[in-house]
Amino acid sequence: MKKPLIVSFCLLVGLLSPALASISGEYVEVRTADVWTGPCFANGEVNLTGKEAILGWKIRQGSWDGISLDGLKVVAVVRASATLGDPHSDHLPASSVILVDDSADPRQQEGLVRFARKMAEGLLDDVVWVKAVPIAMETSQSRGFAALTAGDFARLETRALSHHDIHCGNESVYYPPLIELDSATPAYTLVHRFSGQGLNSTWSSPDKRSAFIGSFAR
Repeated sequence: MKKPLIVSFCLLVGLLSPALASISGEYVEVRTADVWTGPCFANGEVNLTGKEAILGWKIRQGSWDGISLDGLKVVAVVRASATLGDPHSDHLPASSVILVDDSADPRQQEGLVRFARKMAEGLLDDVVWVKAVPIAMETSQSRGFAALTAGDFARLETRALSHHDIHCGNESVYYPPLIELDSATPAYTLVHRFSGQGLNSTWSSPDKRSAFIGSFAR
């Protein structure tokens, strides 16, 4: 009598499992402060820099609020009140702009905005403006490589960290990623630029140990 119950339970788990991860893909994040560093360098930057970030999602497959987002991309650009991730200060409130994939239809674009705001919960509460632009994003977490362009507004590029990037000998992930990820790898930022309006600031912050490349599934 027990055997049919076990089979039925396994079937039920199999049916429910896809719902546990209804959306998945790749993620890249770059900040204006080193995230892979030692305390000596981090203390020299805290609340002087690190208030800005670009977050990019490339959805491999899945839906959000019943809207299919397969293959689409969304980028959030953030400017906070303090160094992002500093446990001794509150980086909120933060202002942001959201750039959505211009290949998405209007309903999908709305879904992309809701997806990004939920994934970065709290950080994207104050969205100054949303714009549809061409977005290109490629990542290879194993190689530490990411390249992202969002119209003429945002651009980033990374490479893998190497022994040449060790400055004090006790580097580690000092600031974790800004969102929950299945996996994340720190990387070296070659290009990090925002040239849009609305955040009372534009910036270029290359040549830093300030990026993460990762994957997500929800």
